[in-house]
Amino acid sequence: MAVGLGLSIGTVNTVSALADDRTAKAPPGRRRAAERAPAITRRTTLTFDSTGLARVGAIPRHGRAITEFADLSQRTAASARVGHRALTAADLVATVADCLILEARRDPRAVAAGITLTHPVGYTDLQVGDLRAALDAIGLNRVALVAEPIAAAAWLEAERGPLMPGLALVYDLGGSSLDVTLLRVGAGCPENPIVGVPVRSADFGGRAFGSLVAARAGNSSRAAHLSGAVRGATADELRTDHVRASLELVYRCLRMADVTMADVDCVLVVGGAARPSEVPQVLSDELARPVIIAPDPERTIADGAAIIARRAAAAGEDPAHARRRVGAHRRAEESELVPAWMRAAPQPGRRSRTTRALLLSWRTRRRLTRAATALGMSAGGVALAFALPADAVIAGLGLG
Repeated sequence: MAVGLGLSIGTVNTVSALADDRTAKAPPGRRRAAERAPAITRRTTLTFDSTGLARVGAIPRHGRAITEFADLSQRTAASARVGHRALTAADLVATVADCLILEARRDPRAVAAGITLTHPVGYTDLQVGDLRAALDAIGLNRVALVAEPIAAAAWLEAERGPLMPGLALVYDLGGSSLDVTLLRVGAGCPENPIVGVPVRSADFGGRAFGSLVAARAGNSSRAAHLSGAVRGATADELRTDHVRASLELVYRCLRMADVTMADVDCVLVVGGAARPSEVPQVLSDELARPVIIAPDPERTIADGAAIIARRAAAAGEDPAHARRRVGAHRRAEESELVPAWMRAAPQPGRRSRTTRALLLSWRTRRRLTRAATALGMSAGGVALAFALPADAVIAGLGLG
């Protein structure tokens, strides 16, 4: 059974998810919560003990937890020194991935799982290369890297079934930023399905909304007063205004791709900060396009990465598939040396004795053709051959 492990390491939270053949065979759009593969969410923090052993998600009572390292595009991305080792931000992300993989392999299904790690869509080739080198340095060379919106599109295809060719807008509202990406989906989409240029802003997301709430409540308010000040309709209004203001990024992404909202088939909403119902509701009302969101949008990208990893594992673990592909290639090369009528005929070894007698080999047919030509018949005069089952004598009938 093919199993995939998907890893999504965000600035605030980290999610790991498994996907197996059972989830792949479930009817699209009808998966119950009990049928969904397990997922684990942790804070994106790292701590190291005295032996250098790393732990993910721990916030020690004494000591320091390393945070703010997951986004390599930030100049302020944290680095660390552990013993005699200086770890860059890419090394810390690779360390988190290694911890998650070791934890996932406690499940026997995940021991031979394919693994996919996602990264922000705005990474440059240099940043992706740094992450690739950090993974390879600790023996994770088989971990595949994929951009976050591409993993989200894989979830969409698996959840909604085969998609018609078109455009999907991925609205990723995370803890620290908003990423808007336009993708081609459906049959025939290219290897790199991103259209135009993705747009990112730190002015929207979980932290930005928290700052908005704090500004509304007042900097001098106590914690109890702060929670009461944003309760009920006030919080809904703030979130609605927050999402509505983010539409400028959506329209900017569309302009850079030279398309309009009418060209977009659906809007896929992902990210932990997109869980409140006001987010998809505002997008649906303002954009007037179908909005798709998972029950837990925080794990959508990890689920999509797990689906990609499962597909890769399924392709790699089926040796018969590789043998069939090699055999087909060899048959294609050999067919250039065999006449068309011989190529169309099934293999003689699987036929009855009488049927085998009806088939002339290429060499025999060429000899009979020469003999017919010498007797004055046309080359097509030996197009008919038959066999007498009693004595299996092959005869050519001239029709010239």
